[in-house]
This record gives sequence, structure tokens and C-alpha cells, in this order.
Amino acid sequence: MNINLHSLPRHLIELRIEHGDLDGLIDQAVLLRPDDELMLRRLKKRRLLLKDQISRLEAELDPPQPA
Repeated sequence: MNINLHSLPRHLIELRIEHGDLDGLIDQAVLLRPDDELMLRRLKKRRLLLKDQISRLEAELDPPQPA
């Protein structure tokens, strides 16, 4: 079985997992360290960047159909 570890679908899955992990970290940080606004801002910014990467990869893998 030949598995391409650097394929776009695999990269997309990894980004989605990382995005979900960041969601959990942000939830915990809000509860445990609500005063650490800088950390929360950094985590949210990273999550947003991941969301953008995910959207770009999804568009590349499944381009929109012409009308």
C-alpha cells in the first residue's frame, strides 16, 4: 500500500485536527486563564490562519463549478 504522507487531502486532515485542538485550548484558556488576553489573542489568530489554510485547500481540492 502506497500512502503519500504529503498529499493535499492528508494535509487538510492535519490542519482540521490542529484547528480542533486549538478550539479546545482556547476553551480551556478562557476558563483557566481568562486574564491572559495576549495568549488568547495569539491562539485565536493561529486558529484563524488555520481556517484560512483549510478554506484554500478545500477550494484547491474541490474547485467551484462554473454556473
